Amino acid sequence: MMIRHLILCFLVLIPGAGAAAADIRNADCVECHDTAPDEIGAGYDSALVMSVHGGLACTDCHAAITELPHADSLPPVACGDCHSDEVATYQWHGRLQVGVGQDIPNCSDCHGKHDILKQSNKNSRVNPLHLPETCGHCHDNLDLTKKHELLYGNAVNVYKSSVHGQAALGGVYYAATCNDCHSAGGSAHRILGPGSTESSINHFNIPKTCGKCHRNIENDYWEGIHGRLVARGETDSPVCTNCHGEHGIISPKDPRSPVSPARVAEATCAPCHESAYLNEKYDIPTGRLQSWVDSYHGLKSKAGDLTVANCSSCHGAHRILPHTDPTSSIYPANLQKTCGVCHPGISPTMAATPIHETPGISRTPLARVIANIYAILIFLIIGTMVVHWLIDLRKQIQKVNLKKQIQRMTYGEVWQHTFLMVTFIVLAVTGFSLRFSEAFWVQWLFGWEGGFPLRGIIHRVAAVLFILTVIWHVLFLTTRRGYRFLADIFPVPKDVRLFKETMLYNVGRRPERPRFGRFSYVEKAEYWALVWGSLVMIFSGFFLWFDNIAVHWFPKGFLDVMLVVHYYEAWLAVLSIAIWHMYSTIFSPEVYPMNPSWYTGNMPLEWYRHEHPDDPALRALDAQEKAGDVNKPPVIQEEGDDTGKPPAAVEPEEDGKQ
Repeated sequence: MMIRHLILCFLVLIPGAGAAAADIRNADCVECHDTAPDEIGAGYDSALVMSVHGGLACTDCHAAITELPHADSLPPVACGDCHSDEVATYQWHGRLQVGVGQDIPNCSDCHGKHDILKQSNKNSRVNPLHLPETCGHCHDNLDLTKKHELLYGNAVNVYKSSVHGQAALGGVYYAATCNDCHSAGGSAHRILGPGSTESSINHFNIPKTCGKCHRNIENDYWEGIHGRLVARGETDSPVCTNCHGEHGIISPKDPRSPVSPARVAEATCAPCHESAYLNEKYDIPTGRLQSWVDSYHGLKSKAGDLTVANCSSCHGAHRILPHTDPTSSIYPANLQKTCGVCHPGISPTMAATPIHETPGISRTPLARVIANIYAILIFLIIGTMVVHWLIDLRKQIQKVNLKKQIQRMTYGEVWQHTFLMVTFIVLAVTGFSLRFSEAFWVQWLFGWEGGFPLRGIIHRVAAVLFILTVIWHVLFLTTRRGYRFLADIFPVPKDVRLFKETMLYNVGRRPERPRFGRFSYVEKAEYWALVWGSLVMIFSGFFLWFDNIAVHWFPKGFLDVMLVVHYYEAWLAVLSIAIWHMYSTIFSPEVYPMNPSWYTGNMPLEWYRHEHPDDPALRALDAQEKAGDVNKPPVIQEEGDDTGKPPAAVEPEEDGKQ
C-alpha cells in the first residue's frame, strides 16, 4: 500500500500526470478505498458490487472528483440527479422541512451509502425486517425526541412488541411497518406530521390508513356512527387508534389489550361514554358503564369470565349503530338474533329485557318487585336489630352509672370535649368529602345541587368553632385547675418505665399491672398528639383558606406543601382517634360499653381505682371516707379548688342519673 501511495504522489507532482475524470476507473478508487481500513468507505468495492448501483462508476455519484488524488472534503452526493422524482417528493419529514430542519435525515441515513439494496432484499435497511432499526436510529434517540418534542420517544421499541411488529420481524412481508402507516399518498418519502390534512396519520385519515390492510373493517367503520361522525369532521369521535392504540397494538386476545373482553368496557368505551361533555353534546344517556357493571354480564366479567357479553358483543366492534337504525344489532327487531348468539332459542320478550337502566341494577319487572321487597325487609329487620341493641346499650350504660362514681371532668371540661369531638367529626367528614367526591357516601351527603358549596361552608364553620374550642381550652389552662391538669398530663421519665412494664405485663412477663397516676402514658400521648395535630391543622388550614393572600408572601410550592401536610395530618388524626382513643374509651373489655365521663364527667370509682391506683386524690379520698360519715358522702368538688378538699366519691341517684 505504501508503494501505491508513493506512485500516486509521484503522478501528482509530474505535470499532466494526474488522472482526468474521464480516465478515472473504479479500479483506481479501489487502490485506496478498498484496502485502507482506516479510511472512510473502506471495503466499498465489494459492497458496491452487491448494491443496486453495482453497474455505476464511482464518479457517477461523486461527480466532484475530476482528478486523483481528490480533495479530502467532497460535496454531498446529489441523489436527485438520478432520482429526481423521489427528491421532489421528499420535502418534509414529519414536522421538519428539507433544507431547514437541522436533524432531518438524508438519503444515506435510511438507504445506506455503497451498500444500497432493493427493499425486497432481506439485507436492505428499508426491508421490513430492518426498517424499525433504521427508523430507530433517530426515533429511539432520546436527545432528538426531546429536542423536537416527539410524543412517542420509544415508539420503535413499542412497535416491536405489537402484533404488527412481531409479524413483520417474523418474516410476514405484508405486515404493517413504519412506512405503511406514515407514508402520505403511498410514498415513503412523503412523511407528514399529524397536523397536516394530507398526513396518513391525521385524525381523519387514520381509518383509510388502517384500511389499506383492513379493508372490510374500514368499510364497517365508515358505516357505523363513529365513522359517520368522523366523516362530517367531528374530532372527538374515535378512530382506530383511539381504541386499539398506535404503535403498541396488541391482540384482543391479550388481556392487556384495551379491546380485550375483560377491558373493553372500562378501558375503551367508558372514557367517551362516561364523559359529561360528550353525553351532552351527542345526547347520549349517562350511567351506561355502571348499569352494565351492575348487570349479570358485568358482574360475570368482573369475576374474570371472558366469554360473557361485553360492549362489542351487543353493539358490534366497528359497525356500531344507534338502536334507532333498522340495521343495528340492538334495533328492537334484531335483539333476538343478537342475544341468540350466546343464548340460542331466547324468546323475543326475554331479548327485549333492558340491559342498561340508569341508575341502579338492571332487572326485569319481577326482579324489581323482589328487590323492593328485600329493601323493605332489610329496613325492618336491620332497623329492629339496631333499636334492640340501642335499648340494650342504654341499659348497660345505666348499669355503669348505678355504680359509685368519682368525678373525672367538670362540666366545663365535658363541654370542651364535646365541642372538640363534634367539630373534629364534622371537619373529617367534610374534608375527606372533597378528596373522595365520587364515593357513594359523599354523593349521598353532598351529591345534590348546591351540596358541595354547602360542604365548604360547613367545613369552615366547623374550623372556626374548633379554633374557638382550642382558645377556650388555652384559657382553661390559665386557671388553678387547668395549671394542675397541665402539670399532671405533662410527660415525665417515669412514663417510659410504665410503658415498658405495661408491655411486659401484656405479654405475660410481669405478674402485676403497672400502677398509673391521674393520667397514664396512653392519655398523655393522646393529649399531646391532639395539641400537635391541632396546631398543624390550624396553621396549614389557614393558608389554604386564605390562599390568595398566601401567594403574595410565599412561592406556589409552599401551598402545595400546606395541602400535603393538611391532608396527611388529617389521616393521621382520624386513624389515631379511631384506633388509639376509641379502643381505650369504648372497645377495651375493661370499659365496654364506654367510659361515661365524656358526657357525665364521672366514671365508676372501681374503674378509677383499677386504672389510676397511684392517683394521690384516691388516697386522700380513702382517708376522708374513713374519717367521715360514709352514709352521707360529700358532694363532688374540683381537685385543688378553693376549699382544698380532694375530689369525692358520689352516690348515684335512684334512677341512675347524675
